[in-house]
Amino acid sequence: MTCATFLPLLAFYDNAVTAPLVVFVLFMGGVWWALTLMTNRTTHAEDRLERLGRPKSLAEIDLDGGNNKDKFAGLKEAATSLGSPLQPHTELERNNLRMKLSHAGFRSGSALGVYQGLRMVCLLGFAVPAVLFFGVRSGFTFKSMQLMVLCAGVGFYLPSIVLWYLRTRRQKEIFLTLPDALDLMVVCVESGLGLDAAMRRVTDEMKGHSRILCEEFALANLQLQMGRPRREVLHDLGVRTGVDDVRSLAAILIQADRFGSSIAQALRVQSDSMRTRRRQIAEEKAAKTAVQLIFPLVLFIFPGIFVVLVGPAAIQIAKELLPKMGG
Repeated sequence: MTCATFLPLLAFYDNAVTAPLVVFVLFMGGVWWALTLMTNRTTHAEDRLERLGRPKSLAEIDLDGGNNKDKFAGLKEAATSLGSPLQPHTELERNNLRMKLSHAGFRSGSALGVYQGLRMVCLLGFAVPAVLFFGVRSGFTFKSMQLMVLCAGVGFYLPSIVLWYLRTRRQKEIFLTLPDALDLMVVCVESGLGLDAAMRRVTDEMKGHSRILCEEFALANLQLQMGRPRREVLHDLGVRTGVDDVRSLAAILIQADRFGSSIAQALRVQSDSMRTRRRQIAEEKAAKTAVQLIFPLVLFIFPGIFVVLVGPAAIQIAKELLPKMGG
């Protein structure tokens, strides 16, 4: 048998076996690398041997406890180093990205590096299989290169889309639950509690159905207990959430605290205005419903009604006219 006999077999072997095998090896290698970073077995074993070998001071024991709590430290460091090429170059861009992450609920100091690392991982996770699949299957043609670039673009922008969705959902939940929290704060303040105690009471009472808003109030209470000025805490609360109503609420409370006016009256006015705005938004959506229903009616409902109403009559007319026309 000559070599020409084995050429189709080799081509089939390259296309059908090599590409899935390479993708499988790369996938398993990435999973093993991630699990190694998360578990860090060698480091933990060395720490246990060192702990048994000599006694440690109280500071070292506390440090070990902190290290044991952060199980994903190695993964965070790896994601930060992997996403370093995508880091913004200016401080303004970095602050804007940190603000977006904070609006989505990611307030950690390593959130920016982890986010950029996830973008790089998604880019490679979509681009490498696309290159292996389309390049091996149909070669590096213009069409295959377009598909590769498309897959790489999807992987690059997928974390941004997910971040936008999480930020929008979080801000919407805060916007919908804030009037109820303000009503409860008005009741607490009018019954004699201070603003700090009222926020703490709201956190305890509403944590079942308003978890995100209660987390923000709990963080504000913690900052107040640590000794930060109330003005800075309220300002950070408005900036951290990214909701306009929370910003206006923080501004009203800061002014009421500065000028000594009634906090309960300010909260009541703000709650009424927010409920009015929410009702106006609902009325606007109800008014748009008639226009939005035109396309489903014309494309889906009207053809079905037309077939049901006119179909039997058309069949009967066809049965009556066709014999006469044929005769």
